Amino acid sequence: MSMSPVIGILRVTLHLPESGSLKSKRQVVAGLLRRVRTRYGVAAAEVGDRDRWQLAHLAVACVSQDGRHADEILAHVLRFVEAEAPDAQVTDVRTELLRV
Repeated sequence: MSMSPVIGILRVTLHLPESGSLKSKRQVVAGLLRRVRTRYGVAAAEVGDRDRWQLAHLAVACVSQDGRHADEILAHVLRFVEAEAPDAQVTDVRTELLRV
């Protein structure tokens, strides 16, 4: 019996009140995404509202054979984002698991 792979998607909205320019926002976001990719082996990108310097929408995706495992990875990523971006406030979090 073959199990269907699961794609886990995490969407996080960050408010960056200390960010005074697009350049400063991109430095924070790019470094954070790079660390997330390296540490967890996931795909991660900034999506949407890229021209707003105090708001960042991030998306993270992982693939697993088990929905619980994908959920665990995304929960670890969220905790990492909260810990590694202390000047950012998480204002929205959404997760989704897709069976393919």
